[in-house]
Amino acid sequence: MQARFIACLLALACAWLVPCAPAAAQSNQVDVTQLRTERTDEGVLLSATLRFDLPAVVEDALAKGIPMFFVAEANVFQDRWYWYDKKIAGVQRHMRLSYQPLTRRWRLQVSAAALGPSGVALGQSFETREEALAAVQRISNWKIAEVSDLEPDARHWVEFRFRLDVSQLPRPFQIGAVGQAEWNISASRAQRLAPADGR
Repeated sequence: MQARFIACLLALACAWLVPCAPAAAQSNQVDVTQLRTERTDEGVLLSATLRFDLPAVVEDALAKGIPMFFVAEANVFQDRWYWYDKKIAGVQRHMRLSYQPLTRRWRLQVSAAALGPSGVALGQSFETREEALAAVQRISNWKIAEVSDLEPDARHWVEFRFRLDVSQLPRPFQIGAVGQAEWNISASRAQRLAPADGR
């Protein structure tokens, strides 16, 4: 009788815990709502629009003055039927989003290389978090390859990736972020590059 009672208690505990498990394991959804690539005289240009919300743990860290680092990456590949597709170009865009509690302003720095303490980057200030985050989520006319990199008669495709780079966070945050779904902000999408003749 006692064994049956314990078994019932265990079954109830499992039934209570199971619905909670998927929510804890779920990562933050990042939608690539627009991805456009085009060939121009300047080169191959990429424009993208992302949509995502910052998790509570990320917002809390930002409010305490801890900057967040986002990385956008684009790679251009050439189709090869006899081997793996050939990577012919690859670029990155590093973004440092920070909040300055004293001035209550948001700042976004953008660079082609990882942003260190003494790195050179374009900077822009914003009054609100929404304006700053919108600038992170919008990429316009980003040059990802030279037209001369593309073989005229070959087929090409572009792989676009976006992520929160936790490796650039302070060490205590890196340790705390390991295995935590709240810190997983990422998306990827691929698109065929239109031929030079537009067909």
